[in-house]
Amino acid sequence: MWVILSLLALLIIGAGSVFLYVWNGLKPTAAGEPVRIEIAKGDSAFEVSDNLEEHGIIKNSFLFKYYLKAQNEGSHFQAGIYDLSPGMDNDAIIAKLNSGDTVAEEMIRFTIPEGYTLLQIADKLAEEKLIDKAKFLTLADSAPGWEEAEAVKSIPADDKLHHRLEGYLFPETYELTKGSTEEDILRRMMAELDTKLDSLPEDWKDVLAESKLNLHQLLTIASLIEREVVVDEERPIVAGVIYNRLADGMPLQIDATVQYLLDKPKERLFEKDLQIESPYNTYKIDGLPPGPIASPSLASIKAALYPEKNEYFYYVTKKDGTQTHLFAKTYKEHLKNIETSNQTAAK
Repeated sequence: MWVILSLLALLIIGAGSVFLYVWNGLKPTAAGEPVRIEIAKGDSAFEVSDNLEEHGIIKNSFLFKYYLKAQNEGSHFQAGIYDLSPGMDNDAIIAKLNSGDTVAEEMIRFTIPEGYTLLQIADKLAEEKLIDKAKFLTLADSAPGWEEAEAVKSIPADDKLHHRLEGYLFPETYELTKGSTEEDILRRMMAELDTKLDSLPEDWKDVLAESKLNLHQLLTIASLIEREVVVDEERPIVAGVIYNRLADGMPLQIDATVQYLLDKPKERLFEKDLQIESPYNTYKIDGLPPGPIASPSLASIKAALYPEKNEYFYYVTKKDGTQTHLFAKTYKEHLKNIETSNQTAAK
């Protein structure tokens, strides 16, 4: 009898010890400050359990694994970064991981104005401490595949290009995750250009083909318009002037192409500036420069694609502060417009 009672007592004590071990091991940890934990994509429930114990969210990963198995849980945990607090009970932890109640990723935000050059973009992003300028420019001037970007496939293999991605980084306000690399930023901006081109009328590629231009040339014309025009209504008119000059074999003589060559833009160009030898100087070359001189807006791209059909060959900026232009069909009319503009400025 004493042997039997002793065995029963040992069994009861053993069972109680196991119960206490399990009960204590599944109890919440002591309450504390939230801990940030990352659940990687593809992590198993067992790996998640070990992660939780390591960060003090649960007491015993061994027991938690079997708790998950008993509850038929763990297969729907969502990857991401979580704020979990010591002291949470098991069911609360499971519910949070199942729902994917992750911490919102820290973001960076920046705005690239319309008409910025690649160098201006690099300067702005560097000032905001978002990039290493030298690395950014090196990537922009190199020729990686950028396989997922569509528009950049039209960039010709031309050593005359000042910057390879000039004109292909769309001017927009962007939000990217904190820690985005120079390559991430470039890819995002190129992708935005693709998105904007996709928003054009369905026939835009047919219209482009009819104009006997390729996309690179279209963006080049759009960039000229962008740097020359402020008022949206005038963009198609100036586009018409550019096409008229190209068709007539006249030099474009666009000041913005000369400004592009200078280290710092000038308020006023002098005759010596117009004599700079460069494939971008439209006072010295016939036709278009090798590529865009800035990042054009969608309005300028549309104007280049759908120019106004007119008979103008000249335009001059009004000096009355309106930032609009006077247009002329002949050089004689143009000279008169220049005089009118100067008289307006004098008033």
